[in-house]
Amino acid sequence: MQLVFATNNLNKLKEVQALIPDHIQLLSLKDIGCFEDVPETQMTIEGNAIQKAVYIKDHYGYDCFADDTGLEVEALNGEPGVFSARYAGESRDANNNMDLLLNNLKEKPDRTAQFKTVIALDLNGKLETFTGICKGAITTTKQGNKGFGYDPIFKAEGYDKTFAEISLEEKNKIGHRGKAVRLLVNFLNQL
Repeated sequence: MQLVFATNNLNKLKEVQALIPDHIQLLSLKDIGCFEDVPETQMTIEGNAIQKAVYIKDHYGYDCFADDTGLEVEALNGEPGVFSARYAGESRDANNNMDLLLNNLKEKPDRTAQFKTVIALDLNGKLETFTGICKGAITTTKQGNKGFGYDPIFKAEGYDKTFAEISLEEKNKIGHRGKAVRLLVNFLNQL
């Protein structure tokens, strides 16, 4: 089976490749000659994932899955949420995003947060979605140099290290994207 993973994010690609079984050949956007920005104009994480998967299927003809992920912070009414990648502006700079989030949480005692990933699969003309959630909290400072995005300021429930301080294998075991990908793989294995 061949599937396109509709992402230009090499870190996401690496995380997901580690979870996909060998009998599924994973293609990147680059592999199919897609070098344009795939639209993400929806107001929900689910909406963006679906929009990306359908776009690739409609424009390139490949069966495809796409994900969208957001960090939802309780004290900020779910922000940055669907705007996580562009929280501090269109440059999508992870350090600026983290700095803004830490600043916005300065006076807030509640640091509860969750990462949410939704994967949309467009396969044989049918659409399926898979959701993975990892609950945790936002730290007061950046810690660690692994991972990407908000990983240096997010600690999963029951952990004393941030996502940026643990291995990719450990993150995939407990993390939001790993949970969503496992649901996707279970679905694909039943076909």
